Amino acid sequence: MKIKLSMAIAFLILLIGAFIMIVPFAWMIVTSLKESTMVYTIPPEWIPSPVDWRNYVEVWNSTNLLTGLKNSIIVTATVLTCSTITSSMAAFAFSKLKIPHKETIFLVLLSTMMVPIVVILVPQFIVYSKIKWIDTLLPLIVPASLFNVSIVFFLRQYMTSLPNDLLAAAKIDGSGYFRAYWRIFLPLSRPAIVANIIMLFTLTWNDYFGPLVFTHSESKQTVQVAIAMLNAYHKEQTDIPIIMAASLIAVIPVLILFATSQKYFTGAFATAGIKG
Repeated sequence: MKIKLSMAIAFLILLIGAFIMIVPFAWMIVTSLKESTMVYTIPPEWIPSPVDWRNYVEVWNSTNLLTGLKNSIIVTATVLTCSTITSSMAAFAFSKLKIPHKETIFLVLLSTMMVPIVVILVPQFIVYSKIKWIDTLLPLIVPASLFNVSIVFFLRQYMTSLPNDLLAAAKIDGSGYFRAYWRIFLPLSRPAIVANIIMLFTLTWNDYFGPLVFTHSESKQTVQVAIAMLNAYHKEQTDIPIIMAASLIAVIPVLILFATSQKYFTGAFATAGIKG
């Protein structure tokens, strides 16, 4: 009886949490289908009447959303590819290779996660200005592609749980370290890698602060900046339905990625929790 009661309470808490997260998303969809004059009606209308599909037409024709989507795709795809390779190689080295002072180096890397981004923002801007990277996509791509400490930490924990005998067997068969990483440890770490790809995709795709600081022209805007700049297209009055339509378009790739990769995402954390 106590077990059933605890399960019921847990289910109720999860249901409330799901409701809290779903309602804003549902309201965004509803608002994107309303006319501007219907947004602030009291009581709120959950079923718009009439349904205004013109918002989705206007968001493509009168805004910079298409350019923002293109730039976000370029930045996100490059960062995901490069950062996954470099970070997984680093994780393999920290988990399986014998490197002098390996633990000390790893702790130093972890300590960099404690540094707030605003502390290094001005030095970054000065350096990027000197090498003429301002108003290009390079400040958004290069640093994020070289290394990601949080991914290295997670993948290191995952790879540490893999048997060291796999590396020994690969060396007996004549494989070098890179071949062992590429042919054995990288495929076995696929659930953890997919989980980190989802998180890195979400972080990179939704990044607003970096593109706002390092890019100025409309041709270099990412999708989040393009959505924020929608107020500039409607100076007389903020067109909330247009903004909601653009936001819904921008969030669709994240939903698709999570929906198609959910089993890897949950499986990686469940395995890490068991083996950690």
